[in-house]
Amino acid sequence: MLQTHEMLVAKFEAILPHLDERQRRLLLGAEARALGHGGIRAVSRAAGVREATVSLGVDELEAGAQPLSRVRKPGGGRKRLADLDLGLRPALLALVEPDERGDPMSPLRWTTKSTRHLASALTAQGHRISADTVADLLRAEGFSLQGNTKTLEGKQHPDRDGQFRYLNEQARTHRDAGQPVISVDTKKKELLGEFKNTGREWRPTGEPIAVNTHDFPGDSVGKAVPYGIYDIAANAGWVNVGTDHDTAAFAVESIRRWWTATGADSYPGATQLLITADSGGSNGYRSRAWKAELATLATQTGLAITVCHLPPGTSKWNKIEHRLFCHITMNWRGRPLTSHEVILASIAATTTRTGLRVHAELDTADYPTGTQISDARMAALPIARHTFHGDWNYTLHPHTATEDAAGTTTANSDNYRTPAQDQTPETLSHNTFTGMTPEELATLTTALHDLRTAHQARIQAEHRAAVEAAHHTGTRPHAPRSGRPQTFPFPDRVLATILHLRLGLPEDTLAHLFTTSRATIRRAVQETQRLLTQHGTHITPAPTPPSSLVNLLATTARQHGSHP
Repeated sequence: MLQTHEMLVAKFEAILPHLDERQRRLLLGAEARALGHGGIRAVSRAAGVREATVSLGVDELEAGAQPLSRVRKPGGGRKRLADLDLGLRPALLALVEPDERGDPMSPLRWTTKSTRHLASALTAQGHRISADTVADLLRAEGFSLQGNTKTLEGKQHPDRDGQFRYLNEQARTHRDAGQPVISVDTKKKELLGEFKNTGREWRPTGEPIAVNTHDFPGDSVGKAVPYGIYDIAANAGWVNVGTDHDTAAFAVESIRRWWTATGADSYPGATQLLITADSGGSNGYRSRAWKAELATLATQTGLAITVCHLPPGTSKWNKIEHRLFCHITMNWRGRPLTSHEVILASIAATTTRTGLRVHAELDTADYPTGTQISDARMAALPIARHTFHGDWNYTLHPHTATEDAAGTTTANSDNYRTPAQDQTPETLSHNTFTGMTPEELATLTTALHDLRTAHQARIQAEHRAAVEAAHHTGTRPHAPRSGRPQTFPFPDRVLATILHLRLGLPEDTLAHLFTTSRATIRRAVQETQRLLTQHGTHITPAPTPPSSLVNLLATTARQHGSHP
């Protein structure tokens, strides 16, 4: 169709200037008759004339009218309405221009601006005009019918581009090492029943599929919750269709089923798994249940599971959206989803010219909502936050543990072994965690304490100087406010700060390990960071901690009272 339009435009530009008015009209009519259905509109757009002009040419040809002996002079005929009514064009533009440029009191401000409505509004203002003439004037002014376009993404996170680069780097590293990389997400939930499904499909003329006039949830026979896993390297999809709630347990169970049925066979030597996911929903980065369930999966599969979340507001860039879900939606378009069998068959039949393969299974298990994960359990998870945005990027290591004769759990490690009797709270200050010997830690703590004491002494000296100066001004300054006495010992404040800076431990985990509140940890970290800066000491973040270190930390957290 586009090629035909371009051919017509080229033909008319070459011939029409050499013809008179009636000859042009007859030529346009002949071209419209040759094109058949829709020819009048196609010729009108290609020649830039009214459809009525082309239609008149068709009528003259079909009537077999004889050639005229004279031709109307240039400029003859009825004048254009916009030339006769000079106020028409400004009045029309005031109605249709964007709100920030048009008339704020326009009668069509909150009304569909169709040509009929515009013609009625202009006629009410004293400009007699038809809907077709309105359309001609709008096209002459550069207007066209346009819809909304989704381009506004709202406030962007300052680290959005950095997170995308980090995610791509992680994906490339895992892929080059032969490790699986998957993209996961929950597709739109579907109601089962005779409900309208957008799209069209070929059917006998006049025999559309009859569906309900309203999509009331109460009329459905159930619901489907498709959770997809897209294997980026293999270009293969796995969809677990649930019938209950979209929870973190359901999301991780879907990944577990994919690994058991397909992933383990496709990657027999895998030791790591990279998951790219949105920042919200059942697999959001704030979900405690998501991380707890992944920790269990890591232990069951023996895989170190790394998760990289897409920045907030960028879910449309998740590969599963345009590599899997869009093809599933196109495959079942125009077809009522009347049962789980229809959904499973439609998903499994989805293919693309690039070789996409999709498998679908039904999951009828119950996944109740409202699951709570305590601070103690979160602190005991074998999770390692990455140096860059540890809230978006983290690794859950498989927790391997043996139980001795006394029933004490001891973490296994290739590089570091801690006897059961050494698993005491003091283990947190071990050089495995802090990166320094006990002597170095004690020396640093003493130096920071001296800086803090000197700072307090300076404040008191400044107050005394202000009191002496007050004798001359007559105003007595307030004494330094000491506040409530600190119950969190200073050595623990230093240790907590080092663990936070070196291992990226979050505030809630540190609060559980040191039996205090998150607010106390936050204040301690802020104060100690200032002292470290004054001392000239920089705590270098450890690379992604090995599983031995994470397991040891998890075991230590359990001995602080954690009960998974």
